[in-house]
Amino acid sequence: MNHLKHLRIAICNDHAGYDLKNQIIEYLEGKGAEKIKDFGAYSTESCDYPDFAHPMASAVKKGEFDYGISICGTGNGISMVLNKHLGIRAALCWKPEIAALARQHNDANVLSMPARFITESEALDIVDTFFATEFEGGRHQTRIDKI
Repeated sequence: MNHLKHLRIAICNDHAGYDLKNQIIEYLEGKGAEKIKDFGAYSTESCDYPDFAHPMASAVKKGEFDYGISICGTGNGISMVLNKHLGIRAALCWKPEIAALARQHNDANVLSMPARFITESEALDIVDTFFATEFEGGRHQTRIDKI
């Protein structure tokens, strides 16, 4: 079953994440994602990731998108911005196993990745794992509620 089909996915990046973002968008389109919106950045020219992360977080929070993907050099800065928004749970993932746990235990709704530390192949494996994994609920929901 194609777990990406019918998903509405928002994506944002900074200059360091531009190339990887474009590869991920192409991959998601090929897998039949229902809607993909690119919130920028739109080049490798130096920019400030909050300019793109805040609008994307707002759109995910409002329910316009099921999930978000964010990419910057380390994944840290953009995740920090996203997690300032109530209801956004951005998880920095650099391995598929971390992406699975972010979904299972944290009900992450934004996947953040470090463009300078993973390959395209690794990124696509992380994307697949993130979207194929369900939240377990239970004791994890209690923890999410405390956030």
